[in-house]
Amino acid sequence: MSSPSNSKSLAVIGAGAWGTTLAILLAEKEKQINLWAYETDLARKMQAERENKIFLPGFPLSENITITSEAKQIAQAEIILFVVPSQFLRFVARIFKPIIGPNLPIICASKGVEQNSLLLPLQILEEELGPRNYAVLSGPNLSNEIARGLPAASVIAAKDLAQAKLLQANFMLERFRVYASTDPLGVQLGGALKNVVAIAAGIADGLGLGNNAKAALLIRGIAEIGRLGEAMGAQAKTFTGLSGMGDLIATCGSSLSRNHQVGEQIAKGKKLDDILRRMKAVAEGVTTARAAAALGRKFNVEMPVTNEVVEVLFHNKPPFKSISDLMTRLPARE
Repeated sequence: MSSPSNSKSLAVIGAGAWGTTLAILLAEKEKQINLWAYETDLARKMQAERENKIFLPGFPLSENITITSEAKQIAQAEIILFVVPSQFLRFVARIFKPIIGPNLPIICASKGVEQNSLLLPLQILEEELGPRNYAVLSGPNLSNEIARGLPAASVIAAKDLAQAKLLQANFMLERFRVYASTDPLGVQLGGALKNVVAIAAGIADGLGLGNNAKAALLIRGIAEIGRLGEAMGAQAKTFTGLSGMGDLIATCGSSLSRNHQVGEQIAKGKKLDDILRRMKAVAEGVTTARAAAALGRKFNVEMPVTNEVVEVLFHNKPPFKSISDLMTRLPARE
């Protein structure tokens, strides 16, 4: 088997928009990619049509991508990427536990916090798969733009810098630059919690509040993400980087963001259940909002933006009232 830095066979677990995009990206490096879809019908259609017409329509899949719903098909992979919604990650990990070898490097590109346990993706995987060489991939990575060939950057984080650098080499392309980090906790928190702020940004845009209000919302959002991150033991600098402010800017400023779309629709008076029912993909910020608020209470960290998103999504608080309450809080130091 080759070393993690020049692996020729990789498995991508999860055939949503981001999983499919990563498969397309990795295939450009002349690697053999096994892309796993939970739904048998989706896997068959993608294999036959060479396209993911449900989650990433319009982007052909190269011949070195094999799509399957059979877990055993990924047994020969040299690196595993988990790219499934965080609320389903534990279930999917259990499917692959008998198949994944004990020394196989595992990268997780899921973004979220598990609702009941308040665990981050790597913590879920470690509970289910045991101690391994884990890493996380995150950053301002809108699937549609990357699939179109537009330039982007990301960060891969592992507790051991040497391990992060070995895995980093598998993703480096002229149009996709990857940085190495030793703060997987901070990278996961940045990737998960920015989705909550993106819902708030969508609400602000939907209400037509302007760029000044949105800029203030983003900065206060990243401030509370950083406060929680430091309280949990993450590195402060992570939240000014790609998986913090970088991901926040991309997600809060783009109509391609599912979480931003949720916020916009809420501001227009749509009901959350109706919005989610019409969406093909998962808006992670919805489930993450309540989990993030619970983490704030657990670590005694003030999280006003997150708390207001929870009030709007789950307690029918009028969006404009929520924004007004944020603006009229007691004066504070920056």
